[in-house]
Amino acid sequence: MVTANLPFKITSDHGHDEDISKCPVFRMLPEKLRDESTARDHLKNYLHLLPIDQLGTPQYYETLNRSMGDLQNPNLIYPVSEGIFVHIYPDPTDARNYYISIEPGMTQDLSTVMDEVETRLVDFVGEMDDTSADNKKRTQLLLKSLSKICTVRKGNANDSPGRNGSRVWGRRGGEEAALKSPGTLTSRNGKMVLTPSQYQSLRYLMVRDKEGMGPLDALIHDPYIEDISCSGLGPLFVEHKIFKSLKASISFSTFEELDSFVLRLSEKIGKPVTFRDPIVDATLPDGSRINIVFGGDLSKRGSNFTIRKFSSSPLSVLQLIGFNTLSYEMAAYFSLVLGHGMNMFVAGETASGKTTLMNALTTFIHPTAKIVSIEDTPELQVPHPNWTREVVRGSTKSSSGAAVTMFDLLRAALRQRPNEIIIGEIRGEEGAIAFQAMQTGHAAMATFHAASVEKLIQRLTGNPINIPKTYIDNLNVVAIQSMVRLPNGREARRVLSINEIVGYDSSSDSFSFIEVFRWNPVDDVFEFTGNMNSYLLEERIAMRRGIPSSQKRAIYSELSRRANILKRLHQQKVEDFYELYQVLSKAYREGVFR
Repeated sequence: MVTANLPFKITSDHGHDEDISKCPVFRMLPEKLRDESTARDHLKNYLHLLPIDQLGTPQYYETLNRSMGDLQNPNLIYPVSEGIFVHIYPDPTDARNYYISIEPGMTQDLSTVMDEVETRLVDFVGEMDDTSADNKKRTQLLLKSLSKICTVRKGNANDSPGRNGSRVWGRRGGEEAALKSPGTLTSRNGKMVLTPSQYQSLRYLMVRDKEGMGPLDALIHDPYIEDISCSGLGPLFVEHKIFKSLKASISFSTFEELDSFVLRLSEKIGKPVTFRDPIVDATLPDGSRINIVFGGDLSKRGSNFTIRKFSSSPLSVLQLIGFNTLSYEMAAYFSLVLGHGMNMFVAGETASGKTTLMNALTTFIHPTAKIVSIEDTPELQVPHPNWTREVVRGSTKSSSGAAVTMFDLLRAALRQRPNEIIIGEIRGEEGAIAFQAMQTGHAAMATFHAASVEKLIQRLTGNPINIPKTYIDNLNVVAIQSMVRLPNGREARRVLSINEIVGYDSSSDSFSFIEVFRWNPVDDVFEFTGNMNSYLLEERIAMRRGIPSSQKRAIYSELSRRANILKRLHQQKVEDFYELYQVLSKAYREGVFR
């Protein structure tokens, strides 16, 4: 069984006071945390276990902000979903702090009770076996079965059977109970007798394990987590949007336990791993991407998995500006480039924020455009209603039908008359088709693994992509994105540069490009190095906007005007991805963005 390892010794013996208002620990809590702990037994019991004399009183925040990442020893609690909380617990001895999920049942030993419930649920398989039921209906059927198995006794809500024995409740509680098996209580009518606290915890844990992602469920629901990583035996690690790399309280202690969990996890997502097929890439119901490597023969520390989470609502370009990922002028430049059908790649290393940036920039594509996206794993989020989303299909021994590659989908997309083709990531032969699409007038966007324009061109013109060098100038703009270390020592994502591809000189076998924006790492500011010197703005976009060649530098005034509009929208708190798209759609219709 996956265990929750708390980073402190459980020494408190005052966690079961019926009148918690008399407890000195309770009176030390912030007011909002007191209110939550009054309503949630599991939160109250967890707080009673904390070594507050050593740690100090945790603060409570309903929402987090980026400035909290500067805290040296963060000690705070925030809610994730209904009844679920997270404690960021400091560890001065390590580079990583702790991430502790506070869930019902975490301070109770319900293993015996859950084993007995599992056994009894077999009698209700027929009632719960509804293949047409959705997740919500299956949860209702499960809870209905639990109500037939268990009954709640009156009395102390925190009284519970111990790990090595059980209590027999007499007639005071209204039921005569008799011991039937170690660690379980059975009433005269055959139901298991539980305290209210036990029953609520049992309901949560059974739904979490049967219909959710088990111990990972709280992490999956946390909107501040970007990645969940299991590297083998030991704790899970999470990448937090605010507090960066943290070690979770969830831990695996044996290879058997880890392998068993990975097998159950793969079966739950519908792509079971085996020793014959030990590597799985899949998508979770919430859209997160998971990679699993099964077996100690492939991974010496044991099976491993990584979950890359995606927000239900992507970050908008104005939110990225708020994080200083790019500037208003850069966003205005992108709006002109994409609004006039230029081809663009967002390049960078793994986890540099390429897809996040490309998602944000799709709001600048003309609102009447027909868009076709092609992906290996669904990650893109496009606000346009006329959006066709296509995903490759792999071929495995357990699947039916032939494989459909990105190359196949891209070739089919050319027959669908799209105004914009968005490719999740170019890796191989689909790159050649993408450049052919550019040549025939289809605007294209894509992400690409490369740390610089030079490296990008080398990869495009080399194996396995093999784009002819004379085709490269069909790619108009390359944005280089990276994870960087700021002057204050913190890590952040920045657009390092925006570059315009000008052309290829066959006589010197060289490519020319202009760096129009550049990030200054010393001051953490962006420089408009291409001001009054942009090839695309002056020679391509100004002409498309009907600006005479003698006045082509008027395009820079348009860029400044758009930057000011975006700045005013930001000041008016128009930050949501879809809200910004609606505002920009109205601006296009009224000729403000044309």
